[in-house]
Order: sequence, then C-alpha cells, then structure tokens
Amino acid sequence: MSEELAPETPETAEAEPIKQRKNGLYPGISDELAENMKSGWADTELHGLEPIAQASYTAARRAALSARFPGERLVIPAGNLKTRSNDTEYAFRASTEYAYLTGDLTQDSVLVLEPAGGGHDATLYLLPRSNRENGEFWLDGQGELWVGRRNSLTEAEQLLGIPAKDVRELPAALTEATGPVRNVRGHDAGIEAALADKVTAERDEELRVFLSEARLVKDAFEIAELQKACDATARGFEDVVKVLDKAEATSERYIEGTFFLRARVDGNDIGYGSICAAGPHATTLHWVRNDGAVRAGELLLLDAGVETTELYTADVTRTLPINGTFSPLQRQIYDAVYEAQEAGIAAVKPGAAFRDFHDAAQRVLAQKLVEWGLLGDLSVEKVLELGLQRRWTLHGTGHMLGMDVHDCAVARTESYVNGTLEPGVCLTVEPGLYFQADDLTVPEEYRGIGVRIEDDILVTEDGNRNLSAALPRRAEEVEAWMARLKG
Repeated sequence: MSEELAPETPETAEAEPIKQRKNGLYPGISDELAENMKSGWADTELHGLEPIAQASYTAARRAALSARFPGERLVIPAGNLKTRSNDTEYAFRASTEYAYLTGDLTQDSVLVLEPAGGGHDATLYLLPRSNRENGEFWLDGQGELWVGRRNSLTEAEQLLGIPAKDVRELPAALTEATGPVRNVRGHDAGIEAALADKVTAERDEELRVFLSEARLVKDAFEIAELQKACDATARGFEDVVKVLDKAEATSERYIEGTFFLRARVDGNDIGYGSICAAGPHATTLHWVRNDGAVRAGELLLLDAGVETTELYTADVTRTLPINGTFSPLQRQIYDAVYEAQEAGIAAVKPGAAFRDFHDAAQRVLAQKLVEWGLLGDLSVEKVLELGLQRRWTLHGTGHMLGMDVHDCAVARTESYVNGTLEPGVCLTVEPGLYFQADDLTVPEEYRGIGVRIEDDILVTEDGNRNLSAALPRRAEEVEAWMARLKG
C-alpha cells in the first residue's frame, strides 16, 4: 500500500493546500509538476444514465417519511470513514437509514428533506468529483487516483433520481437553518455539530424509530434482494463443505475464509461476522474467533450470510457432521432441533403474533429435554413456566431480517415482538440446543455438542416462504448433500 500522501477532510479540500504525509519520500511539489497535473485529461463525464433499479422504491420510502413528519427538516447522513489504525480506515458501509431512502452507498453523503408545500423537497448532498485545480484528485488520500472515481453530481442525479449538491456546503447551511429539524444520529459528527442547537434527542429518536419500523414490511425490491442473498449464501455453504478436508488440516479460519470469498464474489461482504464453530465451540452462540480445530467426528455449526451489493443480508445456520455422518447422539439432538424449527416455521403466517413461532419451537425443545430426563420429573408446562429449558436453548428463536442482520432493532416493542405478522415481513427461525463442555447436569456424552438450524422466512399472503430452502435441513438430506459435494 502506497504511503506518500495524507488524507484530507471534505470541508478543507477546496480551501487549503493538500497536506503532505509527514514521512513521505517526496519533500514537496514543484510548480511545474502541479501545473502539469492540471491538464491533459480526457473528459470522462457519463451521459444518459438510467436510474438505479430501486429508484422508484426509494422514492416511495421517502414519500412515506415525508408524510410522517410534515413541516420538519429531516437530515439522514450516510456516515464517514472510521479509522482502523493510524491512517488506514475500515471499509465504508453506508448507514442503513440513508441507503434505504436513497439507494446510494457513498461516504460523507447526506439526504436532506426540506419542507415544501404539503410535503418535502429531497436533496442529496454528496462529494463531487475530485478537484483537479488544487490537485486533490492525485494528492489527497481520498482523491480518485488513490481510491477510485466518484460520480459527478449530475451523474448521481440521473442514477438516484434526486437533485444533488456539494456536501461541503451543507454544514454552513444547516447552521443557518430555521424551523424544526430531526437528524439520524451516530453517523456524522460534523452534521451533528451543525445541528447541535436545533435538535433534541427525543425527536431524533422518533425519526430513527420510524425508519426502523418502516422496514418491518419489505417491498418487492427488498424481497428480491433477500432471495439473492440467500441463494449466494447457499453457494457459500456448498463451498465450505467441499473444503472441509482442508479445514481439518488447518482450522476454522479456512471455513471463514472460504465463505468470505463467496460473499465478496457474489455480493458486497458478509452481513455479520461468520460463526464457524467446530466441536465444543458450537456451544458458544457468537463464536467469531474461528481459530479452533476442525475434527472428524465432531459437528460444525456454520452461521453465515452474504450481504448483497445493495446491503441486504441473509442469516443462515446449518450444523454439519464434519465427517459427513451424524453419530446416533448427534442425530438425536439434531432431529430435536429440526422438529422445533419445523414447528416454528409452521407458526409463521399472516395474522399470527410475532412471538408464536418462538413459543412453538421452545415447546418442542422443552418436551425433548423432559423426555431425555434432563429436567427431573417436571412437566413440560412447568418447565416452560419457569423457563428452565433456557439453560440449553439460551436465545430467542428468531428476529427480523433485512439490511441489518438484526433488522428493525429500534422499532417499538408493540410493533415488533408484541406485533402481528403480515405479508412482507422477513424473519429468521433458528432454534438451538447447546450443551456446554463443563455442564455437569447432563450426561458426559452430551457435553460439547451444539446444534442450531436457521432459515430466513418470508411471510406471504397464504403462509410463508423459506428463502433459504436451497440448503437441506433433514439429517438424512444433509448427509446425502455432503456426500454429493465431497464427491
């Protein structure tokens, strides 16, 4: 990675000379070189661009937002780069709220809805193309010769269907703005500073809650993206099965890397840190260290999801016998979780309470734990009343899914966990049983076994559709699938 230049902030890129990196190899820039770099470049402006595929959907989402907050200025930032170490940054990921409303994924951008008549006028504030007069395009750490070309403001308008302006003008404009304002916090410190005396935490939270609840029901574009994410994820799981022998020779990291390759080839990234938990690591719910051994005879719990280029993620889990065949006890526990998942999926339908699928799955698992003698002589009803099954089931049976793996997370409780399912809702159903390696309350042979099965379920008009059905779930089907992939 080259290291000649220092990064420059958008606010100062036009006004100040580009700073040199402290220990760069070149002591300065001659006037002749600076002048030479200003000219001799072809015109690369793009013309006649078609709107992005989701432009009509983002327009509808903005209209719903406008109707909810009439007469108020609404500010939704994409966010800024975050430093990883010294002068390197994490890969940028636009805020969910901004991407949902615009379809744009670029850093430092801000959507502003200005009150106009009975509604709002939307404006996108973006970084324009790198400046060639002051050398930004080749001297600045975020100039296009360093990180790639940005769309011009005109190009962005054509693609996104929203008027665009230079974002470097926005902080001053917001500072002078009057009237009620709401801002989505936590993404852009500069915008928050400009609005410090104009917003309240309570009003801003109302905006964030509304945008979270707006995503509870997915539109057609979103459903197609989630299906795309699930299909790519299924291919990633197949990739992993094909290289389990290499994982045995190395570690869980081989599994992690294999799935990541699929995510980067077929999408934008992984939607969350992949859980590649082999053996007793499968009993740790969010095992993302992925540095353990992969051993024949044990189970691999793989919880992973591809995020599409439009930032919709799958969230799928399969528990696989590393040698391709379940042992009798592994099969017993796996079948119990499968039965619980079947009960949970059957409870996902329009008009059902959100909690129904969780209750259905937990009842099955409680019954199995009682049958296996792990809860003494207690009845299933008493176990559920006291929540005693949770020693081994641990977590809720699912959550909303979309642009965030735990989507709609700040929605009101009455709209989410106490809400009612309707067509367009997408959620996970993911029961599990986890017997910790040090759990002395279960027979020794149970210890260190963890099983979870997770699928992404769309509520339809007449029931539900399993978006991740391309991956087998029945134990015998899993074994046959693995045998076929391993050749």
